[in-house]
Amino acid sequence: MSSSDSINDPDPLSAAPPAAPDALLHAEPGVQTQQARLQSAILLLLGLGLFFGLPFVLSIGSVVFLPPVTAIVLTIVLAPAADRLVRLGLPNMLASFLALLLLIAVVVVALSLILQPAYDMVDQVPAMARRVSLRFAELRSNLAWMNDINRQIARLTGSTATREVVVATPSVIEQVAFATPSVLIEVLLTFLLTFFMIESRIRTKRRLLFDRHSFGASVRIARVIRAVQDRVASYILTVAQINLGVGTIVAAGSWAFGFSAPIMWGGLAFVLNFLPYVGPLVMVALLTLVGVGTASTVALGLLPALAFLGLHAVEANFVTPSILGARLTLNPVSILISISYFSWIWGTLGALLSVPILLTLTALVDHLGRPNLVGFLFGEPLFQPGLIAQDELRHPEDYAGHEGDMASDETGRPLHPRTPQGA
Repeated sequence: MSSSDSINDPDPLSAAPPAAPDALLHAEPGVQTQQARLQSAILLLLGLGLFFGLPFVLSIGSVVFLPPVTAIVLTIVLAPAADRLVRLGLPNMLASFLALLLLIAVVVVALSLILQPAYDMVDQVPAMARRVSLRFAELRSNLAWMNDINRQIARLTGSTATREVVVATPSVIEQVAFATPSVLIEVLLTFLLTFFMIESRIRTKRRLLFDRHSFGASVRIARVIRAVQDRVASYILTVAQINLGVGTIVAAGSWAFGFSAPIMWGGLAFVLNFLPYVGPLVMVALLTLVGVGTASTVALGLLPALAFLGLHAVEANFVTPSILGARLTLNPVSILISISYFSWIWGTLGALLSVPILLTLTALVDHLGRPNLVGFLFGEPLFQPGLIAQDELRHPEDYAGHEGDMASDETGRPLHPRTPQGA
């Protein structure tokens, strides 16, 4: 066989591979896209199942789950105060105890200023209820022609009066008596968990940061922890200062309108204003009932509620947005959904915790990646790159390093990576 034949008829073992593997290699990105979409779909279904199934678990086990969640929120809020006390030279345990003691003192003072006058006002409720019923009877007499129209419509449609069935329920005193032991146990557990979480915050941060196999992972965790703590603590402390101003104005206004216990009304405005949209509506309803029940005319009785409504409009549309800024501004729809979701699970305390929980989840989502549900339907990834991924693309040198390059201060807060000497 000639050399030309050997070239034209090569050895099968030394021949080039067929074109099928090349096609598979070219199709690999498409396969990866399908796998990513499948994983995203599974994650989306798990998230929806968790969203709809979690309320039943949390509501049934509220005695188990509510104290830790409340303690986590309180720890995020009180940790900056404890860090400042540590920087002043106090031991960590003493600083944690003083931060918690300050919170307990504020709660006790607020409850004493609100509950004691409220108990005194309970004796006046029957008289106010009778006066309110008289006011509505006067309005009903002025609108008697509408009652005649309703009777004529009922007669034409042939509807008959229905019998009302009243179900006997325990009295308020019985409900309070049955609930008091459980509430005391939950409050005690919450404060104990809060103290131990604040006291162990430095060890927990160091364990989360320095037990990682990757330096970049430590930097990501550090930035997420700092973002969550700064966002939640800044929001609550700023809103508390704004609500203190609102409560002071309400107390002065209630004194000017002749209401009894103006400090109680200021305290109610302070507490209820932590619930966006829902709290001010409750305050307007209370002022309307008390105002109509104590004033000589309906118009005079509506003045306190209208004044508070104007105050809330100025505070919600001008004061709070200018102070908080765009960074801590939340979507109103997400706020209402969060309030209804957690109030359904844990009642009034869940409603108060709804906004801090929403802020925590929002900070995590912003840094880890927002869900892209609309784009997912059209072939895009389920999650968009978060702030950490964007920052890592802009500053990759901050995430490059090795174990031991992360420094921290006395409170466990991570510092910037150590630069080599002479750099």
